[in-house]
Amino acid sequence: MAMKLNVNGKPVEVDVPADTPLLWVLREEVGLTGTKFGCGKALCGACTVHVDGAAKRSCVTAVGDVAELPIVTIEGLPEGDVLHPVQEAWIAENVPQCGYCQCGQIMSAVALLRTKPQPTDEDIDAYMSANLCRCGTYPRIRKAIHRAAEAIAAKAGGK
Repeated sequence: MAMKLNVNGKPVEVDVPADTPLLWVLREEVGLTGTKFGCGKALCGACTVHVDGAAKRSCVTAVGDVAELPIVTIEGLPEGDVLHPVQEAWIAENVPQCGYCQCGQIMSAVALLRTKPQPTDEDIDAYMSANLCRCGTYPRIRKAIHRAAEAIAAKAGGK
């Protein structure tokens, strides 16, 4: 079944069954491999993307349910050659260890900051607890989210 998607601001047409998980459409049909397969049950967060601005687990989201909505992957966060402030903070705080879960972590952090621009440690821990990191980089993740929040606030204040 052919359907049109809006992925990272670009129209994409795919010919897949409507119940195909969005994760596999993004990776196999669209060629965007930043979104990772982790558990396949929406438990680990490695597959997190944004659908209509909200963080979604793409491994359990049927492509037919989101075909009309804007989808953003990790590849769609930068504006041209400028990384998103969360991506910049991730680099500055040296967050990744193995790196496998980090795209999902970043997508969740962006969604958190969209809803809570100045989160406390408790806010971060509560929101980000839905994303698993086998390497245990949680303290650096928290630090990076605070850094990104400061950068976003400074940028907004400078406008």
